[in-house]
Amino acid sequence: MKICADIMTPNPIWCLPKDTVQRIAELMKQNNIGSVPVIENEQTQKLIGIITDRDLALKIIAEGRDAKSTKVEAVMTRKVITCRGDDDIQVALNSMSEHQIRRILIVDNVNKILGIISQADVATRVDQAEKTAEVVKEISQANT
Repeated sequence: MKICADIMTPNPIWCLPKDTVQRIAELMKQNNIGSVPVIENEQTQKLIGIITDRDLALKIIAEGRDAKSTKVEAVMTRKVITCRGDDDIQVALNSMSEHQIRRILIVDNVNKILGIISQADVATRVDQAEKTAEVVKEISQANT
Protein backbone atom coordinates (compact mmCIF):
# COMPACT_ATOMS: atom_id res chain seq x y z
CA MET A 1 0.00 0.00 0.00
CA LYS A 2 1.17 3.50 -0.78
CA ILE A 3 1.90 6.21 1.75
CA CYS A 4 0.64 9.79 1.60
CA ALA A 5 3.97 11.12 0.28
CA ASP A 6 3.59 8.81 -2.74
CA ILE A 7 0.40 10.45 -4.02
CA MET A 8 0.46 13.98 -2.61
CA THR A 9 1.15 17.04 -4.69
CA PRO A 10 4.33 18.34 -3.02
CA ASN A 11 5.12 21.95 -2.14
CA PRO A 12 1.64 23.41 -2.52
CA ILE A 13 1.16 27.11 -3.09
CA TRP A 14 0.59 28.72 0.30
CA CYS A 15 -0.28 32.11 1.73
CA LEU A 16 0.22 34.13 4.88
CA PRO A 17 -2.50 35.23 7.34
CA LYS A 18 -2.05 38.93 6.45
CA ASP A 19 -2.49 38.37 2.69
CA THR A 20 -5.67 39.81 1.21
CA VAL A 21 -8.46 37.55 0.11
CA GLN A 22 -8.29 39.11 -3.36
CA ARG A 23 -4.67 37.94 -3.69
CA ILE A 24 -5.73 34.41 -2.76
CA ALA A 25 -8.57 34.42 -5.28
CA GLU A 26 -6.04 35.50 -7.94
CA LEU A 27 -3.68 32.67 -6.88
CA MET A 28 -6.53 30.18 -7.16
CA LYS A 29 -7.42 31.42 -10.63
CA GLN A 30 -3.83 31.52 -11.92
CA ASN A 31 -3.02 28.04 -10.63
CA ASN A 32 -6.42 26.40 -11.15
CA ILE A 33 -6.69 25.35 -7.50
CA GLY A 34 -9.53 25.44 -5.00
CA SER A 35 -7.62 25.78 -1.76
CA VAL A 36 -4.54 27.46 -0.34
CA PRO A 37 -2.86 26.39 2.90
CA VAL A 38 -2.13 29.24 5.33
CA ILE A 39 1.28 29.15 7.02
CA GLU A 40 2.56 30.96 10.07
CA ASN A 41 5.56 32.47 8.25
CA GLU A 42 7.93 31.72 5.37
CA GLN A 43 10.70 30.44 7.64
CA THR A 44 8.80 27.73 9.54
CA GLN A 45 6.07 27.08 6.97
CA LYS A 46 4.01 25.83 9.90
CA LEU A 47 0.42 25.14 8.87
CA ILE A 48 -2.14 27.29 10.72
CA GLY A 49 -5.16 27.10 8.43
CA ILE A 50 -6.60 26.74 4.97
CA ILE A 51 -8.68 28.97 2.75
CA THR A 52 -10.90 27.43 0.09
CA ASP A 53 -12.99 28.65 -2.79
CA ARG A 54 -15.99 27.77 -0.61
CA ASP A 55 -14.68 30.11 2.11
CA LEU A 56 -14.49 32.88 -0.48
CA ALA A 57 -18.06 32.26 -1.62
CA LEU A 58 -19.61 31.98 1.84
CA LYS A 59 -17.51 34.38 3.90
CA ILE A 60 -16.68 37.09 1.37
CA ILE A 61 -19.27 37.21 -1.39
CA ALA A 62 -22.31 36.04 0.61
CA GLU A 63 -21.47 38.39 3.49
CA GLY A 64 -20.64 41.34 1.22
CA ARG A 65 -17.08 41.76 2.49
CA ASP A 66 -14.44 43.64 0.55
CA ALA A 67 -11.92 41.16 -0.89
CA LYS A 68 -9.31 43.89 -1.30
CA SER A 69 -9.21 44.72 2.41
CA THR A 70 -10.22 41.44 4.09
CA LYS A 71 -7.26 39.45 5.37
CA VAL A 72 -7.01 35.68 5.06
CA GLU A 73 -6.85 35.28 8.84
CA ALA A 74 -10.39 36.70 9.13
CA VAL A 75 -11.99 34.00 6.98
CA MET A 76 -9.65 30.99 6.93
CA THR A 77 -10.54 27.64 8.43
CA ARG A 78 -8.30 27.17 11.45
CA LYS A 79 -9.09 23.57 12.33
CA VAL A 80 -7.36 21.70 9.54
CA ILE A 81 -7.48 17.93 9.07
CA THR A 82 -3.97 16.66 8.26
CA CYS A 83 -1.93 13.51 7.75
CA ARG A 84 1.79 12.81 7.86
CA GLY A 85 3.81 12.01 4.76
CA ASP A 86 4.62 8.52 6.04
CA ASP A 87 1.00 7.67 6.91
CA ASP A 88 -0.59 4.88 4.91
CA ILE A 89 -2.79 6.37 2.20
CA GLN A 90 -5.75 4.63 3.83
CA VAL A 91 -5.41 7.01 6.81
CA ALA A 92 -5.87 9.98 4.46
CA LEU A 93 -8.79 8.34 2.65
CA ASN A 94 -10.52 7.54 5.93
CA SER A 95 -10.05 11.11 7.18
CA MET A 96 -11.35 12.58 3.93
CA SER A 97 -14.43 10.35 4.12
CA GLU A 98 -15.06 10.90 7.83
CA HIS A 99 -14.76 14.68 7.65
CA GLN A 100 -16.27 14.98 4.15
CA ILE A 101 -13.34 17.00 2.82
CA ARG A 102 -12.16 17.08 -0.77
CA ARG A 103 -8.52 17.66 0.10
CA ILE A 104 -6.20 16.85 2.98
CA LEU A 105 -2.96 18.58 3.87
CA ILE A 106 0.21 16.62 4.53
CA VAL A 107 2.55 17.89 7.25
CA ASP A 108 5.69 16.74 9.03
CA ASN A 109 6.09 16.15 12.77
CA VAL A 110 6.36 19.91 13.49
CA ASN A 111 3.32 20.76 11.33
CA LYS A 112 5.37 22.10 8.40
CA ILE A 113 3.39 21.89 5.16
CA LEU A 114 4.74 19.21 2.83
CA GLY A 115 1.95 18.63 0.35
CA ILE A 116 -1.73 18.19 -0.35
CA ILE A 117 -3.87 15.27 -1.46
CA SER A 118 -7.01 16.15 -3.40
CA GLN A 119 -9.79 14.00 -4.78
CA ALA A 120 -8.07 14.26 -8.16
CA ASP A 121 -4.84 12.87 -6.68
CA VAL A 122 -6.78 9.95 -5.24
CA ALA A 123 -8.52 9.33 -8.56
CA THR A 124 -5.33 9.43 -10.64
CA ARG A 125 -2.67 8.04 -8.29
CA VAL A 126 -4.39 5.35 -6.23
CA ASP A 127 -4.79 2.18 -8.29
CA GLN A 128 -8.01 1.10 -6.61
CA ALA A 129 -11.05 2.20 -8.61
CA GLU A 130 -13.56 0.84 -6.10
CA LYS A 131 -11.84 2.54 -3.15
CA THR A 132 -11.65 5.83 -5.05
CA ALA A 133 -15.35 5.67 -5.92
CA GLU A 134 -16.26 4.93 -2.30
CA VAL A 135 -14.20 7.85 -0.97
CA VAL A 136 -15.75 10.28 -3.47
CA LYS A 137 -19.23 9.02 -2.59
CA GLU A 138 -18.65 9.43 1.16
CA ILE A 139 -17.13 12.88 0.79
CA SER A 140 -20.04 14.02 -1.35
CA GLN A 141 -22.86 12.77 0.88
CA ALA A 142 -24.99 15.46 2.42
CA ASN A 143 -24.81 15.77 6.19
CA THR A 144 -28.01 14.54 7.79
